[in-house]
Amino acid sequence: MTQDTLIVPVPDQGEGTRWWRDAVIYQVYVRSFADSGGDGVGDLPGVRSRLPYLAGLGVDALWLTPFYVSPMADFGYDVADYRDVDPLFGTLADARGLIADAHAHGLRIIVDVVPNHTSDRHAWFQAALAASPGSPERARYLFRDGRGPDGARPPNDWESVFGGPAWTRLPDGQWYLHLFAPEQPDLDWENPEVRAEFADILKFWLDLGADGFRVDVAHGMAKAPGLPDVGHADQVEMLGTAVLPYFDQDPVHDIHREWRRLLDSYGGERIAVAEAWAPTHERLADYTRPDELHQAFNFHYLTAPWEASGMRKVIEESLDAAGAVGAPATWVLSNHDVKRHVTRYGGGERGLRRARAAALLTLALPGSAYVYQGEELGLPEVLDLPAEFQQDPQRLRGEDAGRDGCRVPLPWEGEEPPFGFGGTASWLPIPTAWRDLTVAAQREDPDSMLALYHEALRLRHEHPALGDGGLRWLDGPTGTLVFVRETGGDGRLACAVNMSGRPARVPVRGTPLLASGPVHLENEHAELPPDTALWWDVEER
Repeated sequence: MTQDTLIVPVPDQGEGTRWWRDAVIYQVYVRSFADSGGDGVGDLPGVRSRLPYLAGLGVDALWLTPFYVSPMADFGYDVADYRDVDPLFGTLADARGLIADAHAHGLRIIVDVVPNHTSDRHAWFQAALAASPGSPERARYLFRDGRGPDGARPPNDWESVFGGPAWTRLPDGQWYLHLFAPEQPDLDWENPEVRAEFADILKFWLDLGADGFRVDVAHGMAKAPGLPDVGHADQVEMLGTAVLPYFDQDPVHDIHREWRRLLDSYGGERIAVAEAWAPTHERLADYTRPDELHQAFNFHYLTAPWEASGMRKVIEESLDAAGAVGAPATWVLSNHDVKRHVTRYGGGERGLRRARAAALLTLALPGSAYVYQGEELGLPEVLDLPAEFQQDPQRLRGEDAGRDGCRVPLPWEGEEPPFGFGGTASWLPIPTAWRDLTVAAQREDPDSMLALYHEALRLRHEHPALGDGGLRWLDGPTGTLVFVRETGGDGRLACAVNMSGRPARVPVRGTPLLASGPVHLENEHAELPPDTALWWDVEER
């Protein structure tokens, strides 16, 4: 690779710290983080008890998955009451205390909001079920008559993300839309009452001190007029690759503009992050235009294969698209919906080597980074969960579609499961083999994944060239990515990643800072083994 390209996002012109432009945000999957009550399920007091660990790790903010009142058909993404905490996770007082304690530790709190759908146990939907067709209660959701002489066929051919049709018929003959599980009926965002309700929900949590929101299915609230057919089966394969009549419709941006005005009316730089699947980097960037949301998850980066030219293309396109609207790029390797990247990158020692190198690559890129709980421990996907523990509704899409394997609770300490998670057994069993991956075990090992994350996050905070800013590609051997970060006069940091299957010799003119594995340095060159990354301070000449 010989092209020398400078990519610089549009400079921020606003006031304040703009902390979100280069924040490292740690995703807490509440059910699986820490259990304070001994029932095997993580909870808010458990998270609160582990705040010193998170502050010590060096992250800037926590994103908490839903902890609202819910029958848990989709593990909390089916919300029955948006203004209260499910007893499984604690109380509203626990939420207040967690936010206050996090702030005292210098951590911000991002809460999940689920606006595309509610639970079928939500008071609104229960009222809709009791009401008649055409009633105001049903107008909050998407109820329709069926097709055919007797209305026995669904209103259109839309499919659920979890598999099967996206419509369920009621005894009175009408159908309701659920793009996810039948227990998650879609709201009708053309109804002013729905918009007013969610504005009030956001105010409720902002008033409690939340620093922002992760917006679930941020691309889903607007549906095409008339709810037209897609005309294709296996629509789940089209997610993120095509504009569907129920996802990534242009009117959804009007909702996000309303929310941005609300967020900007509060002090403290409150933010919103879009979980949005869009077919192009440019359409994804639309969610982060200056009057919309602050960030959008970069799933193109998450799904990129471990290969240099493809990875570079994704990085360049991500930076170009984000920079065109003045937004920071975001970088994420794993979350609660996908296989952990240690496993995606090949598993075993190879997957771990690649995950270590990917950590340095990700944390060196311009913009904001997300860390899914346990990736700092190098946790793999659990592929052999007994059938009786598999509860994810997405598993109905197929044998390999369930998400339970990436949601296994964290191992904290000890020699036997549940490794200090809490109680005597966790809601998903923790593999006995994880005894060497516990937080306690890795703290004692200077070569552990945890030690690597600690040092990388320390350098990211301290080095003036890291975080927000520009990126310049440098020449490197085939199969490598080599670039420099610089902020003009405050030092430069270079990163090299060898994604090839053979050693690569890279010029290193400066002081090595951190490597993901053993590196041989000689005569201003570094020999990087396969699947290895290196940071160094660039020497001025």
